[in-house]
Amino acid sequence: MLEINHLRHSYGSHEVLGGIDLKVDEGQLLCIVGPSGCGKSTLLRSIAGLLKPTQGEILINGVPVAGTPDNLAVVFQDYSRSLFPWMSVADNVALPLRRKGMSGARRRTSALEALEQVGLEGAAAKYPWQLSGGMQQRVAIARALAYRPAFMLMDEPFGSVDAQTREDLEDLVLQVRGVHGMTIVLITHDIDESVYVGDRVVVLSKAPSRIVGDLSVGLPYPRDQIATRQLPEFVRLRADVGRLVRGVPG
Repeated sequence: MLEINHLRHSYGSHEVLGGIDLKVDEGQLLCIVGPSGCGKSTLLRSIAGLLKPTQGEILINGVPVAGTPDNLAVVFQDYSRSLFPWMSVADNVALPLRRKGMSGARRRTSALEALEQVGLEGAAAKYPWQLSGGMQQRVAIARALAYRPAFMLMDEPFGSVDAQTREDLEDLVLQVRGVHGMTIVLITHDIDESVYVGDRVVVLSKAPSRIVGDLSVGLPYPRDQIATRQLPEFVRLRADVGRLVRGVPG
């Protein structure tokens, strides 16, 4: 699904990405973690076609990325800025579907179906500012789902919500992936989250970042916020990722 070759990016004289090589299989949920300022969001924006890297190549299904691919959706951390406050929840979710040339009725139906999938079927007529932060992020996820992408990018999507809501949204992502089988790359600074959600965790070094760890997560499904986090394998993986993020020898 995704192939990254020798990716580098600099902002002026400051090199952020120092040479990233990565492959992601179709249907995989990959989490990317690393220290603050290591270029995680720069990497995601490059994959999404929102930023042209200084050097290297990104391919999705074998096609070089030049602009945002049609089969890709992005969920950002700052949901309050990604939703239009003057539009209803349903209209926010339906907005990207205009790009597909769908009729108004079909856009409305798809939006309501997506809202139902994230547990917000009763909020269609409300406005984003009438919802809690966690509900607004659900709307952002619903908007991505309505587009029916094969590939979803998530840039620290739960960083602005409380701990309980964060856990609920983590479970929602696992549920969505289970239903749709889409490929997901999730950027996070939360080590526990990366292990709980991911099939695989890639760890970046400090800038200029390189991949310093690539761990397979073999935790059983379905995952549970209490039972899964108590498993010895979860504890081991969390410690391994933590050491890599901090640059501590194993």
